[in-house]
Amino acid sequence: MQKQIKIIVEKHPEGYVAYPVGLKGIVVGQGDTYEDALADISSAIAFHIETFGQDVLEVEDLAQEVFIAETGVTV
Repeated sequence: MQKQIKIIVEKHPEGYVAYPVGLKGIVVGQGDTYEDALADISSAIAFHIETFGQDVLEVEDLAQEVFIAETGVTV
């Protein structure tokens, strides 16, 4: 069964960090490039599901959409 999972990818000075939205548990991938980070997180998600079972996918409030926004903060 193929399941689509939304992924957040962040660019940092050292490379890219990726993590899924709406999975039970903590899963993080990384890479020197965007594509490397996506490949790493895909592998990490598959391992997470194999290790902890299909229950990690059963999140009641699984995000239908993901938005990135900015706000100003006085510091």
